[in-house]
Amino acid sequence: MVNRIVSGAHYGVRDWLVQRFTAVVMAVYTLFMAGFLVLHQPLQFADWQALFHHQAMRLFSLLFFVSLFLHAWVGVRDILMDYVHPVAVRLTLQVLAILALAVYGAWSVQILWSA
Repeated sequence: MVNRIVSGAHYGVRDWLVQRFTAVVMAVYTLFMAGFLVLHQPLQFADWQALFHHQAMRLFSLLFFVSLFLHAWVGVRDILMDYVHPVAVRLTLQVLAILALAVYGAWSVQILWSA
């Protein structure tokens, strides 16, 4: 009889779903932006400003950025867990990745709601 001890954080299915959901959100946003760019040729600043003047577009863009950062975090964390074995080094790199993504997130909000 094999006595299997299950340990770990059990991220598997949840992270798989996060990766897939965030990929769908990013794909929809990318297709929307590509369609906008194709339909507004030549693109003028007024068109771009009018697009981001709407609160719905700012929220859609924020959803895109949150999805991007979650997608990046799951990927970076998995890579670090697989390939960086010293715990102190892995933890340091994970904290740096979290800090960078948090700064990028705050910067995204600042850009979307400035002026």
